[in-house]
Amino acid sequence: MPIQTKSIHRTLDDLIRRVWKENVRLKASGLVTMTWGNVSGIDRRRGIVVIKPSGMDYATLRPADMVLTDLDGRRLEPASRLESARMPSTDLPTHLVLYREFAEIGGVVHTHSTYATAFAQACRSLPCLGTTHADYCYGEVPVTEIMRPSAIREHYEANTGRMIVRKIRRLRLQPMVCPFILVANHAPFAWGANPAAAVENAIVLEAISKMALLTFLLDGRRTGISQALLEKHYLRKHGQSAYYGQAQPGVPIHGNIHPRH
Repeated sequence: MPIQTKSIHRTLDDLIRRVWKENVRLKASGLVTMTWGNVSGIDRRRGIVVIKPSGMDYATLRPADMVLTDLDGRRLEPASRLESARMPSTDLPTHLVLYREFAEIGGVVHTHSTYATAFAQACRSLPCLGTTHADYCYGEVPVTEIMRPSAIREHYEANTGRMIVRKIRRLRLQPMVCPFILVANHAPFAWGANPAAAVENAIVLEAISKMALLTFLLDGRRTGISQALLEKHYLRKHGQSAYYGQAQPGVPIHGNIHPRH
């Protein structure tokens, strides 16, 4: 095997292991009941998506079980594996829509985590009530429109992705400025620059959803924090002059995101 081909396979094997690892982490985080969740990742250079198989018990999940497709959902496993290969998550078409529409997304997560799903089922957006929320999302977490019966009957999962995209476009959001959304009557989706970041964002969304619900129980009149406090917390972590956290070798501490651009 030529050296270049070996390098390509090594890179893909690394992505497969990372997606498997993040699926296991998602379950360990407590965000998944039964098999209600999935993580995917993408190799942008080659247009290959890796995702968890449908309905498979996390306790038995192995890297070899991960499913590979292209951005149109076509299976990419070698012919020798196809007969025994797993079926991809039923949410794959939603993931693919997000990957096709937003080039900055490198990982996608879907869960039915309790508190975020409660807001989704109530068809209620999640306002920014405190600084924990503001550290990760510039403003409220939106909820999609309620899906029409015609969109449910055919291409349901792809239409779910299209509804997410439509909401983000309508609000003129950058996906990384608000890295999660609530799908009305359904559950949350989260994303990030890679699968690990997407899982972190899913964990954060569940935490701030729980905080919000408890806040509303204590004081149902709460509507949100001040614009000054929102900007301070978001930009100190993600802005051009960010000073939160530690720089990695060769990576500046400041981000390159401004919510108004």
